[in-house]
Amino acid sequence: MIVPRRVALRSLFALAVTAFTGGALGRVASRPESGGTRDPHAFDEMYRGRRILGFSGPGGEPTALVDGRPLHLMRCADGGYVTPIDHYESCPTPLAATRAAVDELGTARLSPLAGAHGVPTDPKGGSPRGVHA
Repeated sequence: MIVPRRVALRSLFALAVTAFTGGALGRVASRPESGGTRDPHAFDEMYRGRRILGFSGPGGEPTALVDGRPLHLMRCADGGYVTPIDHYESCPTPLAATRAAVDELGTARLSPLAGAHGVPTDPKGGSPRGVHA
């Protein structure tokens, strides 16, 4: 039995369309829901000429970088965040606290020690300023 060329081409086209549609629907169905696995502390933007980046660090604590330098974020009792740069205003999110620090910094660069608030940065465990308590 000989199959006409038109029938063969139509069958191949239908098979290709079915395979493509099934593959596309399979990818959509297996994709996680939007927002389900997104890092709640994640941000990456240019703000007032500075690149600010935020993500969840070890233990899920928010971590922020300003122009690649770490900025310490502290959690307040009211649920907000403060930084060593702007210690008096509680901000609702890590992004807002990082922006407030950039506002306070103006054109000054962030100190390399701003991310080490309360954390020894000397490999020997001492204070970077030579203070020992």
